[in-house]
Amino acid sequence: MFAKRLFDVLAAALGLFLLSPLLLLIAAWVKLDSPGPVFFLQQRVGRQGRLFAIHKFRSMRADAPALGPQITIGRDTRISRAGHFLRRHKLDELPQLWDVLRGEMSLVGPRPEVPRYVALYPADMHALILSVRPGITDLASIEYRDESRLLAEATDPERCYVEQVLPMKLAISARYIRSRSFWGDVRLVLQTLRVLRHSEPAVAERDTR
Repeated sequence: MFAKRLFDVLAAALGLFLLSPLLLLIAAWVKLDSPGPVFFLQQRVGRQGRLFAIHKFRSMRADAPALGPQITIGRDTRISRAGHFLRRHKLDELPQLWDVLRGEMSLVGPRPEVPRYVALYPADMHALILSVRPGITDLASIEYRDESRLLAEATDPERCYVEQVLPMKLAISARYIRSRSFWGDVRLVLQTLRVLRHSEPAVAERDTR
């Protein structure tokens, strides 16, 4: 969809330009708040199964992978002071505008997963979900913005995610792909901005920073 890609490029470029002072302030805060790099890069699966490095502001201790499981829920002690605020307001996701600009992601699309979870996709879902660029936001992200609370209440959060949350998010993403449109994407972007104005605690992440 040419209109979608043009919208992505223009919006991402404008966003990076207008938000550049904020991005610099966040980068300085992350660096001063805890030792380690400013950005967190992790391998995710993109369109047609292509692996790419997703960019986020680091919100956890640099040695987080050695201190606990891959999944993080709620107020994980590995999350930095800056990280709690960034996650709550989804500011750690802003560097993904660069991923949109370089063509790895879209503003709207299924959230990209790590390879271990993509390997669990049913065959029909695997082909469909990976037929489009992954996005910064989508309807599943909005509907499951309280995912952290759901997983925190589970006896086995990892199993809960794999057996309950992931299938539902895939179903939502599949409906989006089958009926997606340019104006539908615009509505989802606006809906995401409205949700962020009333931010809840950050959702659980299947990664460590």
